Amino acid sequence: MRIAVDVMGGDHAPDSILKGCLLALADLEPDDRLLLVGPEPLIRDFLDERGVTDPRVVIEHAPDVISMDDSPAKAVRGKPNSSIVRMSWLGAERSGPMADVVLSAGNTGACVSAAIMQMKRLPHVIRPGIAVTVPSFHGPVVMIDAGANPEPKPSHLAQYALMGETLARQLLKIEYPRVGVMNIGSEEAKGTDLIRETRDLITALPGINYVGYVEGRDFFEGVADVVVTDGLVGNTVLKAAEGLAKSMFKAIIAELMEMDVSLITPMEEVITRIYKKNDYHEHGGAPLLGVRGACFIAHGSSEARTIRAAIRNCRDFVKAGVNEAIVQRLAEVPALAGAAPGAE
Repeated sequence: MRIAVDVMGGDHAPDSILKGCLLALADLEPDDRLLLVGPEPLIRDFLDERGVTDPRVVIEHAPDVISMDDSPAKAVRGKPNSSIVRMSWLGAERSGPMADVVLSAGNTGACVSAAIMQMKRLPHVIRPGIAVTVPSFHGPVVMIDAGANPEPKPSHLAQYALMGETLARQLLKIEYPRVGVMNIGSEEAKGTDLIRETRDLITALPGINYVGYVEGRDFFEGVADVVVTDGLVGNTVLKAAEGLAKSMFKAIIAELMEMDVSLITPMEEVITRIYKKNDYHEHGGAPLLGVRGACFIAHGSSEARTIRAAIRNCRDFVKAGVNEAIVQRLAEVPALAGAAPGAE
């Protein structure tokens, strides 16, 4: 498998990204290839300093960088030689992709734009969306969208339900995923016109296991396996959950130290296990569902271990045949499929 990584994307790039790629070599097969996309002299110096001669490591030169502050669409068009655009180009099908999956921890908007422009959409897809698998004590929850589409239409969200359901089935092995829509209440009359129209479209989908609205407080309670929402709400929920988890663990440690320092050692293993289950660094990366090929987007503050986990997730995604299953599932809904102009 060929995995292209944008080594210049993220708050800690290129150092943490490159270190994560080297860690990931331990998880790869002998015939896998890791394509490091970025300025060749910089990458070459990094590898030479560490004596890396692994034939699975390949450098793909991309001299320019799209920063976190750049305007996504403008930067993608204005910096064709940037690592994000080059990475996406490698993942495009054409006569045959040079990369089976691409990964970036850089500017999310630019990554989404570059993937759509270079890799194009899967047949029938209207708008791609980011599907994040969120850990909970009741099992994983797929939330889509997590930031690609902040102002969706009902048809976009209905397709997200189908794509998220397919991901849960193919990758998480949930036989009949329960699908819900994020809302401010569980009552049918609650929510905006967008949410109510989305509900009407989803309930009419063939074979969907729709379980109703999901309130924010119920997100982690196991009421649904797939939660559909717009990119603004989804990204906000995700980051709020990350911040709350960090704050809670800090508060627990502080209270234990204040009560009795000796309590920390016997509880350390339990606290560590719980923290790892909820630490995004341990999970790494989320797929942009709906583009040809496979594109993963990692957290902007990814560390080396995050990148290693993300590369592992990239391989699992491709092996699970998620894209092929999405195309088949969307083809079952002609009304939604017909709303995608020029998806080919």
